[in-house]
Amino acid sequence: MRTIDRWPTSPWRRSGAAALAGALPVLAFPAPSLWWLAYVALVPWILLARSAPTGRRAAYDGWCGGFGFLVAVHHWLLPSLHVFIFLIAVLLGALWAPWGWLVHRFLGGTPGPARGAAALLVLPSAWLAVELVRSWQGLGGPWGMLGSSQWQVGPALRLASVGGVWLLSFLVVAVNVAAAVLVSVRDSRVPAVASLVATAAATSAAWTWAPRPDVDGRVRIAVVQPGMVDGQDSGDRRFAREEQLTRRLAGQGADLVVWGESSVGFDLDDRPGLARRLAALSRSTGADVLVNVDARRSDRPGIYKSSVLVGPKGPTGDRYDKMRLVPFGEYIPARSLLGWVTSMGKAAGEDRRRGTEQVVMNVGHGLRIGPLVCFETAFPDMSRHLTEDGADVLLGQSSTSSFQSSWAPQQHASLAALRAAETGRPMVHATLTGVSAVYGPEGEPLGPWLGTDANTARVYDVPLAHGTTPYVRYGDWPVHGALLVLAALCATEGARALRLRRSEPESLVPPARTAHESPARPGR
Repeated sequence: MRTIDRWPTSPWRRSGAAALAGALPVLAFPAPSLWWLAYVALVPWILLARSAPTGRRAAYDGWCGGFGFLVAVHHWLLPSLHVFIFLIAVLLGALWAPWGWLVHRFLGGTPGPARGAAALLVLPSAWLAVELVRSWQGLGGPWGMLGSSQWQVGPALRLASVGGVWLLSFLVVAVNVAAAVLVSVRDSRVPAVASLVATAAATSAAWTWAPRPDVDGRVRIAVVQPGMVDGQDSGDRRFAREEQLTRRLAGQGADLVVWGESSVGFDLDDRPGLARRLAALSRSTGADVLVNVDARRSDRPGIYKSSVLVGPKGPTGDRYDKMRLVPFGEYIPARSLLGWVTSMGKAAGEDRRRGTEQVVMNVGHGLRIGPLVCFETAFPDMSRHLTEDGADVLLGQSSTSSFQSSWAPQQHASLAALRAAETGRPMVHATLTGVSAVYGPEGEPLGPWLGTDANTARVYDVPLAHGTTPYVRYGDWPVHGALLVLAALCATEGARALRLRRSEPESLVPPARTAHESPARPGR
């Protein structure tokens, strides 16, 4: 036990150790995809905060660990944001400071069974609160939520249909806390084992009793991935390549053809020739074509990213304007103050404009689709709302061409598996340059991924399913439960502090004499 708690005493070395411990969970995400590591990856971080000499030092350990976690999960942004990514990680890493303090509060010293049992509920709840805050679109969105590391684990995907990625994060943290208690706190091993048994029982119950999607049809959806197209006139050359690939789909029975994000770099009203070419593709393939237009609009000011459905007669009128924009990539928060960032990396030179509402499009023959653009696929609430509005298939249009040699394309493609499992709807993740992927209504992969080296068009047989998952019906209930736990903790701690203050005995020592007063006659 003493060896486990022997951490660096130097503040700088300890901070470095905390940053490294916080970075460890990144190996559970794609591309390494060591999903099993997620269940113990937090243990070194927990043990470090637990052994802190004071609660304040434990809060610093939480802050430094949060910094390491954010840099590791978003390291692929370094070529675009340069040093700015470290500033963002420093600011957002502070969200884990209270979590580090709570680790010390409940597991520091020699906690008994009661404190150990409370830690198994409070610490996962506090972690969920951190994920909730940083999931705000203005802070970068819910990329790298711990539960999303379980995208390829069948039982975990079943749990996602019950409580979304939030429930997975809660249970993964609970297992980590239980593992840390088992190796370091002898007196609390019974509740730790009980927590592991309860997690296994919950997973088994979800596997057995959670309703499965009712497959009641099939549809053929084609993904067109043109690959890298750079240099001058890249917009026209990319369109020509996508057009060429789409022509190959003629006679393959596709019901819908999907192009990736920014697949069309011109407003179709300004370039009616492109609209006619898309309509011709729709006629030759027998399928509507969903493109993504990244251009300045002719009917209103500003640049929009829009999913546009094109049929045999041209644009059908169905259009979705992207609502949640990527900070720095598509707009600069507080541009008057932070506009200098554009001189350091690939930050947006001009802010994109936001859409106002989500859209479900009717493709025909009974098929309704719900489009999402880029990192909107990371937001579980958006896919849930599309499902509530009647979408049969979720469609993500994306482009990670700036990050081809990083882990970003694989991480992004994996998110679609979670959105499919949460909603009980199949999801298509179509990109310009890979990774493109298609998942069934239980999050199972349908066919192979189209990697970053692929330049092709592929048709997928996609099962259609209906019914309502518990997550779609009840929403983010694990988050609400976690907030209730933290509210109860605050109330309990406040009442405890008040009792201690009231129970303090009044001082029995008489006041000291001064030059101008006496105890009997103050002030004289």
